[in-house]
Amino acid sequence: MAAAAVMPSSAAGLLTLLDDENDELKHYALVHLNKVVHEFWFQIASYIGSVEALYEDDEFQDRELAALIASKVFYHLGELDSALTYALGAGAHFNVDEQSEYVQTLIARCLDQYFELRVKQVEQKEAVDVDPRLVAVVERMLDSHGAAAAMGGASMAAGAAVGMAFGYEQAVGVALEGRRLDRLESLVAQAPDKPAVLGYALRVCQKLVVNRDFRQQAKVAKILNKLLSSGSEVQEQLPKLPEPAAAAAAAAEPAAAADGADAADAMDTDAAAPAPAAAAADANGAPPAAAAAPDMAPELVEKLSKLRDILSGKTPIGLNLEFLYHNNKADLQILKNIKGAVDARVSVAHSATILANALMHAGTSIDTFLRENLEWLSRATNWAKFSATAGLGVIHRGQLQQGKALMAPYLPREGHTGSPYSEGGALYALGLITANHGAGTQPFLTEGLRSSSNPIIQHGACLGLGLAALGTNDEEVFEDLKNVLYTDDAVAGEAAGIAMGLLCCGSGSDKAQEMLAYAHDTQHEKIIRGLAMGLALISYGIEEAADTLVEQMAREQDPILRYGAMYVIGLAYRGTGNNGAVQRLLHYAVSDVSDDVRRAAVLCLGFVLMGAPEQCPKIVALLAESFNPHMRYGAAMAVGLACAGTGLREAVSLLESMLGDGTDFVRQGASIALALVLVQQPEAVVEPFRKRLAKSISDKHEEVMARMGSVMAAGILDAGGRNATVALRSGSGYFRRTSVVGLAVFTGYWYWYPLSYFLSLGLAPTAVIGLDSQLRAPKVELACNARPSLFAYPPPVTTETSKEVAKVEKAVLSTTAKARERQKKKDAEKQKGDAAGKAAGMDVDEPAKPAAESDAATAAAAGNSSSGAKEGAAAAAGDDKAEGAAAAGKEKEPSSFSVTAPCRVVPHQVKHMALPQESRWVPVKRGAPLSGILVLRDLTPDEPVEYSSSGTAGGPAAPGAAAAAGAAGAAGQQPQQQEQEAAPPAPFEFAP
Repeated sequence: MAAAAVMPSSAAGLLTLLDDENDELKHYALVHLNKVVHEFWFQIASYIGSVEALYEDDEFQDRELAALIASKVFYHLGELDSALTYALGAGAHFNVDEQSEYVQTLIARCLDQYFELRVKQVEQKEAVDVDPRLVAVVERMLDSHGAAAAMGGASMAAGAAVGMAFGYEQAVGVALEGRRLDRLESLVAQAPDKPAVLGYALRVCQKLVVNRDFRQQAKVAKILNKLLSSGSEVQEQLPKLPEPAAAAAAAAEPAAAADGADAADAMDTDAAAPAPAAAAADANGAPPAAAAAPDMAPELVEKLSKLRDILSGKTPIGLNLEFLYHNNKADLQILKNIKGAVDARVSVAHSATILANALMHAGTSIDTFLRENLEWLSRATNWAKFSATAGLGVIHRGQLQQGKALMAPYLPREGHTGSPYSEGGALYALGLITANHGAGTQPFLTEGLRSSSNPIIQHGACLGLGLAALGTNDEEVFEDLKNVLYTDDAVAGEAAGIAMGLLCCGSGSDKAQEMLAYAHDTQHEKIIRGLAMGLALISYGIEEAADTLVEQMAREQDPILRYGAMYVIGLAYRGTGNNGAVQRLLHYAVSDVSDDVRRAAVLCLGFVLMGAPEQCPKIVALLAESFNPHMRYGAAMAVGLACAGTGLREAVSLLESMLGDGTDFVRQGASIALALVLVQQPEAVVEPFRKRLAKSISDKHEEVMARMGSVMAAGILDAGGRNATVALRSGSGYFRRTSVVGLAVFTGYWYWYPLSYFLSLGLAPTAVIGLDSQLRAPKVELACNARPSLFAYPPPVTTETSKEVAKVEKAVLSTTAKARERQKKKDAEKQKGDAAGKAAGMDVDEPAKPAAESDAATAAAAGNSSSGAKEGAAAAAGDDKAEGAAAAGKEKEPSSFSVTAPCRVVPHQVKHMALPQESRWVPVKRGAPLSGILVLRDLTPDEPVEYSSSGTAGGPAAPGAAAAAGAAGAAGQQPQQQEQEAAPPAPFEFAP
């Protein structure tokens, strides 16, 4: 039996050999000291000078081994920088694959130093020399990973790359942190699962890489082009590319190269749906495929034509428009109740009701409520008329082809002199209809801006033009807007400032300095405020590149410009959660002397924290209890913006506590914010809030501002016919620029109410729409593993049949009391004679008919027409049926149900959705969630396919604010009323 190895009790003997002149003895001492250095480092530390001397002797052959021992001693002494210096001098003796605490600690230290130097070298452009030994260690780490990966899965587990399970994800992280794009490309190229590695790299770029310039460089098209064989994975990242032309090229190449595959298979339409306007303009402006290549095969021409429609947004917008039109479930009774509760003479409440209607029917092309209340609508005057006309743009949003025809009765035209408020509002509405896709309407809006000198019309034209040309950076349009700005008219100038920001949104353009200079020159607060918002829009998403502008604006004496600086920070760092941005906003929130600036600073925390909504309620919780009502309002809106559409429990709890605030505008902000959070949430969660809103709206003693907030909140809750939510992110996870910009400008309603219609830009349908290879929508059965009532539409609101009136005691005279006594005696004698008849009468009754008639009478008394009475009767009958269904559901409700796409699927419902195992349709994109627009593959193409019904949503507008589509939609929505109409009389001859 071999003798067990004996651990020496001291290293003193080996240490004495270090001073010997024989190199072989020194070698022997170093080899054995390296084995026991972790146990006797405290003894070796006394001889560290001798070890260092051996390393510094260039002629000594084992100098690298001496450096390794010195490194380990300094590691135990806690001097990590010295330990790393000697570890780098140890060369190959420092094994980066060793799984020890010493190696892991020094590798981490090595990477920290390397990353720090590379950041200074690449980002800060400093002349920094990186130690070649440091680079060599990092290169060895990455090379050892590549070799281990090439050995296969089993060898990977046995060979262990760098560190603990140092896989491709860790290697990608090192390459990105070290700003080594060359190594990133090589890692992607040699990875066995290229789409997964590239997807991880791009997600890291999007979420974790702080510097924006490098993040854009890391997402260039040449890296994506390495994965052209995986169309869906590439397309998911297209909108994150810095150049739209590169995105279009990367999208077109796989589609053109796909032999026998359709354009739909190579393109995920969800990624293209919110594509920037610049990309859409490039797609629309490119020549047709047939003209570009006359000898191109017809099949390829067709595929590229479909791809063009997808990239330009035509296909996704059309599909969403059809869905919202055919699935509208907006409850008109809610609007009628609001209309009856608010005083039409109060312009604020009247305008808020019109806004609520616009949001409830956003994108549905149904304007039934407006057509039925034309006399009430006509009470809107001046700017209220401007806003009411603009509301039509929200209702018809997405009508890219028919938008101009729908708004034709209100648009300015030659030889016709109309109200400038209607004409300006119509131009604004046209911009809302074609927002981010306004290539077709941009020339008309430009001409409308040039041909009018009326500031009201110019105001609407500027807003409409900014929306239509969102993010295009069109120089000619910018000059037109600048000319309007230089007229120094307060009304037109404010809109011009905002429009300039919309036009150059996210560009970080040098034009910002020109706008800031004019803000110093003008005396109009409205113009300064418009320019401040425009500067914030120009800074959208540019992060640290906006720091210089922030410093300039934050030092201004004018509080309006400091107010704008808060929005610059919020939009520049939107969704990043950047600590520096959060600290800045908190600093200004508690230190600035202006309430407007402090309110804006707290509010803009919501933009910065959009990427981590669960953090926002925690950060603003103390600010929500501030003594300053402006800060409380800002805290409420920050939570509403950051947590929009999430239904986050902490956010709901915080906002509910603010609904009873003592200040009216704080209650207003809390109502709006809570509606933003609760939109498209289960009705069991939303119902208490709905009741609270109804109570606030009907309370005559409630402050006007609070009632206005409640009305707006009611419209937000039922947005898009109860089929839309506030979507800050797309299905692929990136931020929708149009949504964030819309919410930012919407917050300006505090000063200028027409800006509230920008909220519609943030709405997106909660639908699942399946498409086949020809971009047609088949009927697809989907299974939902949840109770049907959990995600059902809210039940319709019914009119109240009776109201309890509190009894008031009245004074009774003595003569009256005696007369009543005599009457009682007479009544008693009479009752004795006909008691039997009365009893029989009680047995015969008709309960159904009087109830319906009572409901109809109540509806008619509330100011409705005879058709309104029929609606009240039908609502009562529908309510009885709903109660019966609810009672049946209480007995036993199924745990799952099936739906047929296209259908409504709310965000919290997606995780419960699945395709049945026997389904003939499967998503082209593997693992795609069942939400949004999905490209499907037919597993049984030979069988007949049933497609969903389609129709054109919308038609020519009538002069009274009516679209033919609205009439058709209303008729389709109210079958019960039509069924109850009396039959026509029989034919007869009339004899005079």
